[in-house]
Amino acid sequence: MSGGTALMLMMKAGVLRPARLVSLRRLGLDRLEVVNGELCIGSMVTLRALEKSPLVAKGWPVITRTLRTLSNVRVRNVATLGGHLAHGDPHMDLPPLLSVLGASVAIAGPKGERNAPVETLYAGYLETTLGAGEIITRITVPAMGSRRAAYLKCTTRSADDWPALGVAVLVDGQKTDIVVGAATDKPTRLASVEAAEGLRIESDLHGSAEYKKQLLRVYLKRAIDEARHPRH
Repeated sequence: MSGGTALMLMMKAGVLRPARLVSLRRLGLDRLEVVNGELCIGSMVTLRALEKSPLVAKGWPVITRTLRTLSNVRVRNVATLGGHLAHGDPHMDLPPLLSVLGASVAIAGPKGERNAPVETLYAGYLETTLGAGEIITRITVPAMGSRRAAYLKCTTRSADDWPALGVAVLVDGQKTDIVVGAATDKPTRLASVEAAEGLRIESDLHGSAEYKKQLLRVYLKRAIDEARHPRH
């Protein structure tokens, strides 16, 4: 158990009935620092601490901007980055953004520690590639350098609701990387802008597949424009 925000909701709904919970709070995984130009975030760093960090705002402003619209302050005060990533819900905001930024996670388990790109964490809806007894201990985000990024989302109900669509874009010279969230069963990388038309989109309570496909057409263009010409 890290922040427990998603876990407690699942327990209240009867979806998850664990025999015991083990808190990760005393493992010293709450450090946030820049090492050799890379942003190193302990898995127990809260989303609010990440949002308010001057280090993040200076070197990775797209993360700061994204966190301001992620759920609400009450949740961000408690939720941790490791829990956010490990939950595996495709509607989460940070998995597509961290994936497009080339972030990686350090994962510790009975067999030792391994490293993996954030985007390889996800196998499907609420499914991750974390093994039994494994936990995320650290997230590393490469320096932005001259790269520019943006994350845009559409929420169909309240502003702090789960998104119907999330689009993360990274522009590096003439190259554009795109990762889509919320419209698919896991964060999905697009090979090109044109590939968006062939993307398999999932209907859910936040919108039909047809509606989300139209959202993707609109928000993909906006996100690319935002990355190239940031307004913040």
